[in-house]
Amino acid sequence: YASREDVEDTRAIGYGVNPAVWIVLALAVVFAVAAALLQPKSTPESEAERLAEAFPSDRLERAFRDEKYQGLYLDGEDIFYADGTTDTKVINVNELNILGKHNYENVMAAVGMSVSFGVPMDKIVEVLKRFQAVEHRIEYVTEKRGVKFYNDSKGTNPDAAIQGIRAMNRPTLLIGGGYDKQSEYDEWIESFDGKVKKLVLIGQTKEKIAECAKKHGFEDVILCDTFEEAIDTCYANAVSGDAVLLSPACASWGMFANYEERGRIFKEYVRNLAE
Repeated sequence: YASREDVEDTRAIGYGVNPAVWIVLALAVVFAVAAALLQPKSTPESEAERLAEAFPSDRLERAFRDEKYQGLYLDGEDIFYADGTTDTKVINVNELNILGKHNYENVMAAVGMSVSFGVPMDKIVEVLKRFQAVEHRIEYVTEKRGVKFYNDSKGTNPDAAIQGIRAMNRPTLLIGGGYDKQSEYDEWIESFDGKVKKLVLIGQTKEKIAECAKKHGFEDVILCDTFEEAIDTCYANAVSGDAVLLSPACASWGMFANYEERGRIFKEYVRNLAE
């Protein structure tokens, strides 16, 4: 860990820089590391595994929650900063444009980094309210008729897609399916945990996933022939207070050039849905 002198030297370098830059950089660093850790580990030498070894969770906690005088914690839906004397509310998670406990932990880590560099708390909060999720990763798109749409096209395997489901805080109509990479979908289906109202499936894997869902007792499955049909089906079955989540748990190949194209088409299509 850096010494206090190292931190003071770094602060001196940062004088004159817009304080908002620090929180943006901190958010970028933390979310980049988190995204890397979500990538599937194909071999023991994968980049994700090396990052996991470099940034174990207990080290991250020690880095941003000093036992003696300061720390950040989540109490209900509020993030607090404790300086050893007082506990100050930083922000309510509903004011953020991101979802999920893992993302709230990322925010707390970024706040801790920014505080250590002397960024004023009001500036931190201002930037947090503007910060958008990484594109295609549980990305808020729009709201129509009280239905919120989220683009998690980067959920290209069951493990990554599980995080998308866990992040949802409202009843969800889920779009899944795509290219068959010979994945198993049991844990993904089990992660629904009562949140998923309907599972709308497309692509090569739709029958395979539907069979897996029924094996686990989930019967609200709809098979569609096109991506647009799947989106329309979700919208037609959604009511105010619901969410529509694109988190396919499958690769995009065969229907799209890549997951980025899949996500962009999703966003464009839902933004043009009639109210």
